[in-house]
Amino acid sequence: MPPPSQRPSRPPAPSPVDPIGALHAEVDRAVAPLQESLAARLVCRRGCADCCVDELTVFEVEAERIRRHAPELLASGAPHPVGRCAFLDAEGACRVYEARPYVCRTQGLPLRWTDEHEGAIVEMRDICPLNEGEEHAPITELPPESCWTLGPFEARLGMLQREREGDGGEGRRVGRRVALRDLFERRAGD
Repeated sequence: MPPPSQRPSRPPAPSPVDPIGALHAEVDRAVAPLQESLAARLVCRRGCADCCVDELTVFEVEAERIRRHAPELLASGAPHPVGRCAFLDAEGACRVYEARPYVCRTQGLPLRWTDEHEGAIVEMRDICPLNEGEEHAPITELPPESCWTLGPFEARLGMLQREREGDGGEGRRVGRRVALRDLFERRAGD
């Protein structure tokens, strides 16, 4: 056997894949063309926080990603006052933007999904009221490809949660959700 200095070096072991990070990156790539094509319509900018509400919850797999991304903030920082998302700063910017959950990555866009209504499957649509101004075509007139379709990414997110819960992605309903505010560590007096 050759001495250690003459042995071929092994490449470092690959780091474990972050499936939620990969899903978020894929969502960001898919959202980008919509944001570009709808730029004149979308008023969503840093500090616009109308959709950043306290009631938002995430699956534990997304909560874990936020915990990994912002341990110091969660341990010693204070959540934004009740009424808005706990992760907003004083100027209305997201303090965990890089690790923000799926729902935050698609907010503001025209959304479309199917639902049952009076025994028929119908397409439903919604958009942030700030992005619906009279100077724009109504959301109902947008072509489907100009809307974010709800369903496919949510299903994949649910699958990742079921895998985390040890269900192998099959069978039962997806588990518990975590309120974003609850990610902050509780201190005496809170």
